[in-house]
Amino acid sequence: MAQARVAPALLLGALLAGCSPALPPPLCHRLAASNDLHVTLMFGLTRPDGRSVTDADWQDFLRTDIVPRFPEGLSVLPAQGFWRDRDANRVGSEPSRLVWIVTPDSTDLPGRIEAVRDAYKVRFRQQSVGVSVERGCSGF
Repeated sequence: MAQARVAPALLLGALLAGCSPALPPPLCHRLAASNDLHVTLMFGLTRPDGRSVTDADWQDFLRTDIVPRFPEGLSVLPAQGFWRDRDANRVGSEPSRLVWIVTPDSTDLPGRIEAVRDAYKVRFRQQSVGVSVERGCSGF
C-alpha cells in the first residue's frame, strides 16, 4: 500500500488550527500585549557521522538561515535533547539548541518555518528538526 504524503506546510497549518486558545483578550489587553504564536524549533548538534555541529557552524546557520526569516527577534537556548533514532531504534542524547520565536500568525509562517527546518536537515544531514507551536499572548 502506498503511503500518503502530506505537504509539510499543510501539516503545520493543520497543527496551528488545533492549537490551544490564547489568553482571554481582557487579560492580554491588561498586560499591554497581543495574541501571537510561540514557535519552538529543536536542533540536534551531532551529525550522523558523530561529528559535532560547531559553534561557528551554528552561528553561521543562525545568521544566514534563521534570522533573515524571523528578523523581528528570537531567542536561542542551549539544551540537551533526547530522541529515538528511527534507524537504530534506540534512544540517544545530544547537545541541542532551542530557538524560540514569538510571531504574529501569517500566511507565510509555515513556509518560513519549513524552510529553516529543511535547510538544517540538508546542511547537517539531520533526520529531523522538531517544531512546537502554541498560541500565546506577548508584549515587549
